[in-house]
Amino acid sequence: MSNTKTKYPYIDVQLSGEDGNTFAILGRVQNALKSEGVPKTEIDGFFAEATNSDYDHLLQTCMKWVNVT
Repeated sequence: MSNTKTKYPYIDVQLSGEDGNTFAILGRVQNALKSEGVPKTEIDGFFAEATNSDYDHLLQTCMKWVNVT
């Protein structure tokens, strides 16, 4: 397990039991970040990081940025 802390631990995003499509996941996390007032530059940074590799990297990045449930 990583020692990296979640960037926005107070933002909960449910992925379990939801559409596992890459674009659905990206949208769900981006919408949560936006609704909590995270600046667009930060959201753009999340998107760039999440999409720079494979599906596993996407999920890991989501968990790094928000509290995934």
